[in-house]
Amino acid sequence: MQHDNTTFLVELREIVKSYQTGEVAVKAVRGVQLAIGRGEFVAIMGASGSGKSTLMNILGCLDQPTSGAYILDGVGVAGLDRGRLAALRNRKLGFVFQNFNLLTRTTALENVELPMLYSVPVVPVRIRRERAVRALERVGLGERIGHHPNQLSGGQQQRVAIARALVNRPELLLADEPTGNLDTRTSIEIMRLFAELNESGLTIVMVTHEVDIAAYCKRIVVMRDGAVVSDALNEARRSAHAERAALDEAERTARLA
Repeated sequence: MQHDNTTFLVELREIVKSYQTGEVAVKAVRGVQLAIGRGEFVAIMGASGSGKSTLMNILGCLDQPTSGAYILDGVGVAGLDRGRLAALRNRKLGFVFQNFNLLTRTTALENVELPMLYSVPVVPVRIRRERAVRALERVGLGERIGHHPNQLSGGQQQRVAIARALVNRPELLLADEPTGNLDTRTSIEIMRLFAELNESGLTIVMVTHEVDIAAYCKRIVVMRDGAVVSDALNEARRSAHAERAALDEAERTARLA
């Protein structure tokens, strides 16, 4: 994929990640070159063991490559100490996981406020609350701010997780199998929300092994054995907006029958 250099948000240059298993060095990622421009919506696909999750951990500054360079929004990540990495993650990145990772004993509002507790400078309590409420309203949960995770459906829990990922206004949203625990209808809902966020300018990178979920993205990168084997624009992109509307219409028709 070719880009204008000024639009890069993410640049991976010859990224290698090796793990030592006994006396054998296993290469989980092998010389990956990848550039992602601002405003892209990219799926990273591959079977289990393809290296996609390792690559996602590197993109999320949760793991450092063995060799190669990672430039995030103009900052070289290699060599940053743990404190500066944590600050970079908190400021630039939002994370959405398959298992939601919500704190069960706290409300939706408190879950969304959590990333701001680690912000530097400190976010005042009033502003923290206002931003959390706005984030929940943005994902359609303005009336659920006082609910605990066990009072919410799976789709609603994932929306809380997305609100939490958005609350620090990240440059890049990283989603790891975000529909893995959801039914088809709810998956379409979540992909529609991602499409809306992307249309508003947010850059999204999503790891998935599901072809039908990757089909909602603008660009698809496929990994195998730690290497990128294809990287192309998605010419047959699915529309979550249209599919949700079709589902609603089918349900209305069924009720009238």
